[in-house]
This record gives sequence, structure tokens and C-alpha cells, in this order.
Amino acid sequence: MTHRRLSTETPIGAVRRYFGLSQQELAMFLNVGKAIIGHIEAGRRDLTLALRLRLFPLLRHLPAPPLLPPDDEPLPATTPAPEAAPLAFRRKVCLHRAQGLRLELMKLTARAVYASRWQQALPTILADLEAAAALLPPVPEDGDLNASIRRWLPSLARRFKPSHAAQYHLLRLQAEAYETEAAALAELLARA
Repeated sequence: MTHRRLSTETPIGAVRRYFGLSQQELAMFLNVGKAIIGHIEAGRRDLTLALRLRLFPLLRHLPAPPLLPPDDEPLPATTPAPEAAPLAFRRKVCLHRAQGLRLELMKLTARAVYASRWQQALPTILADLEAAAALLPPVPEDGDLNASIRRWLPSLARRFKPSHAAQYHLLRLQAEAYETEAAALAELLARA
């Protein structure tokens, strides 16, 4: 009975698997015989420097191997339960930060609501100002007050800018992340 040698995947095998090449196709690319590819892939021969240099244009396109085991791998059964104090403290920090972000979100939401109200009311307000100016005689000491007001009012409708919208969404995502982390910590604390 023969035992196959367990080893990590060779660069040749990784290139073949990633690009879907047969040993014959890779041998043609590297200008070597198919048998050499088989020996290197099986670990019976080492990859020479010359072959590594010819293989480099393909190797550079391979995704980087993961440095750590996957996140979804469970801890061994013998792992002790986590200490509650650091988890509880982190949960408290997350809730505090989320609350602060929610307050900032309330300010941005109010700003957006006020800007929206001004956008909706502005045409009517400007028309009313024009109508009032046509009915009333001009007051010399006021100068062109209505003109100043007509220039100023549109700025109120533009107080919520695209940068504010971006800030709103970033803060919302951060708050949700903190709240999600706090909920996961609460669940972990309940199990511990």
C-alpha cells in the first residue's frame, strides 16, 4: 500500500487550478515536458529558478493565500468560556458610541428636513415677496431689502448638501455596526 505524501499545494498546481490548465498546456507555456510538470506538482522535483521565472507571469495573478484560518471555524470544545468583564466593558463602549452617533444623525436629519421644507416653500415665498413688493411703495431707507432677501432665501434650501448626505450614511453605518457588535456581545455574555 502506498501513501500519498501530504504537502501544501505547489506553485505549479496552484497555477493549473487557478487558470484551468492541463499539465500539457502548462508544459507548453513553460517550454518543458509534461512529465516534468507532473514530477514538480507531485513534489518529486523542485521548481528550478529558470522555471519559476517563466512561471512568474502566471504566479503574480494568483490570489494571496489566507494568512489565518477562516473566521467561521469554531473554537475547540476545550476552549474556556470568555471572561465577562472585558466583554461587558466593550458592549458599554459600543452602546455609548452608537448613542453619540445617533445624536449626530438626529442633527443631520433635522437639517435635511428643514432644507426640504425650504425647497418646497421657496417658490411660493418668493412669489409672495414679489407680489408684496409690487403693492407697497419702496422704502428708501431699506434700500433693496427684498432683493437681499430673495438672494438669501435659496441658500436656506441648500443647507443640506451632498457631503451632508454622505456624512449621514457613514454615521448611520457606524452606529449600526456598534449596535450590532453590542447585540453580539450581549448574546455572548448571556451564554457565558
